[in-house]
Amino acid sequence: MSNSEPLIEVQDLHFGYGKRPVLKGVSLRIPRGQVTAILGASGSGKTTLLQLIAGSLKPQRGSVRVFGQDVHALSQERLYALRRRIGMMFQKGGLFTDLTVFENIAYPIREHTRFPEDVIRDLVIMKLESVGLRGTHKQHPNELSGGMARRVALARATAMDPDLMIFDEPFAGLDPITLNVICNLIRTLNDALGSTSVVVTYDVKEAIKLADYLFLMGNGVIVGEGPTQELLASKDPYVHQFLHAEPDGPVPFHLPARKLADELGVPC
Repeated sequence: MSNSEPLIEVQDLHFGYGKRPVLKGVSLRIPRGQVTAILGASGSGKTTLLQLIAGSLKPQRGSVRVFGQDVHALSQERLYALRRRIGMMFQKGGLFTDLTVFENIAYPIREHTRFPEDVIRDLVIMKLESVGLRGTHKQHPNELSGGMARRVALARATAMDPDLMIFDEPFAGLDPITLNVICNLIRTLNDALGSTSVVVTYDVKEAIKLADYLFLMGNGVIVGEGPTQELLASKDPYVHQFLHAEPDGPVPFHLPARKLADELGVPC
């Protein structure tokens, strides 16, 4: 795959749960080496899109290509091989609560390599050092603050030096200082590892600070995209309202309601 080809290419992706459509024709191309943010309100389908990219869900229509491979045409063995090139930081961290911090970070290394224990130890300590938590290796996740646990999750996600890093709502529930630390770590680790990062979030302020390129999801499709500063200057009503957090505009706040008589079950 040449450097000019996108690392992720999604074309006309459709997916729904039962009769409720979530994605209604999403198309996007994510280049190598950048931090890309996918923005959207809660319930806009961002996490569903991530699951489709990772092959956890199958689309009803459309295609997903990652590293030049059609994700949903892969055998289970080849899909697992593809996933080994992807680091994932889950919204809640996803740490194993019955394992120590050390064992959490060592887990993917032991799962995917045959490195001797002294090499694994050095790698784990190096990853903890990169997020400023070298001294926590003997602790369990429930002994850490929420922000510290999120940093451990980040260290685990980078344990295999993946080509692609995916972050699902990495800023949710963090205090301002920890949030800023996580934001800076994502940028620093992306550049240091020479990887590609995709950040899915509703946090516009942090996405603007962090990302080189933005996609904005709404109503099941991509409603705006572009380099961060260009999209910020967009005059499109939907894009402008969302990025500038304005209360009035086309971004819906209420779900469409039925007539009051229908809601109450009484005749007109």
